[in-house]
Amino acid sequence: MSKVILNVEGMSCGACVNKVEESVGQLNGVESVKVQLPAGKADVTFNDSTINLDDIKVVIQNTGYEIKENADKEDGSACSCCG
Repeated sequence: MSKVILNVEGMSCGACVNKVEESVGQLNGVESVKVQLPAGKADVTFNDSTINLDDIKVVIQNTGYEIKENADKEDGSACSCCG
């Protein structure tokens, strides 16, 4: 199992959290996903022999959010699911 913390931009409400957790959680090989809304992070535990990290990132991006490789500040961007 591998564990990664992804910096996800564009989330600002509970619906955003649900969208990311649901879409990533349904992937074959993902054991768990927990989004920390205030920090803009998603903790993902997955079986790297079943799914790779790039596939997980693509699913998050297809859900309407961006992955930021080096998050060093929050920018207060608008919610991408309801605004």
